[in-house]
Amino acid sequence: MTRGFLSKAACLALAASVGACASNRFEGPRERPRPQAALDPATPALPAGTVTSEPLAPPPGASAAPGEPPPPSVAAAPSPAIEPPPAPPPVVATGRSSVVGSWNATDAAGSCKVSLSSTPSLDLYKATTAGCGNKDLAKVSAWDFRDGEVYLYQPGGTVAARLRQAGGSLEGALSKSGAPLALAR
Repeated sequence: MTRGFLSKAACLALAASVGACASNRFEGPRERPRPQAALDPATPALPAGTVTSEPLAPPPGASAAPGEPPPPSVAAAPSPAIEPPPAPPPVVATGRSSVVGSWNATDAAGSCKVSLSSTPSLDLYKATTAGCGNKDLAKVSAWDFRDGEVYLYQPGGTVAARLRQAGGSLEGALSKSGAPLALAR
């Protein structure tokens, strides 16, 4: 009888091991076990350790915020009076596109309007004038920007004036007389 008992035990063990190896294609998909931490809502999801925060010290030479004592390293050093840095100079656009538009021209003969267009005219750009008492300035029909200077041209290519940017205006001279000429917006 012992022999029969052993063979039944062997058969049962063999059947259990074959059943454990069975594929899920016959039984359907099996659900995977979840980790214990995901099932237990009392388990905190926070990192271990303590987090602290402190205000940063002001940079060297700067004072602390009003009502707060400066940090020890700054308090030990005498702080000189701090003045705000000077404002940077205004940025003035330069180049051909910065001079396109209408200008008020002023010379010895008075003032008039000069318009510098972005419309090309051969290898120059179109220009018009209105109300100019100076006959050389009144004939201006084209302009160009070369080497930081604005050149005003009469028909035939004669240079009527050369001007340089000075802040937001243009300053220069008429070519024939050398009289000063200024263009302002």
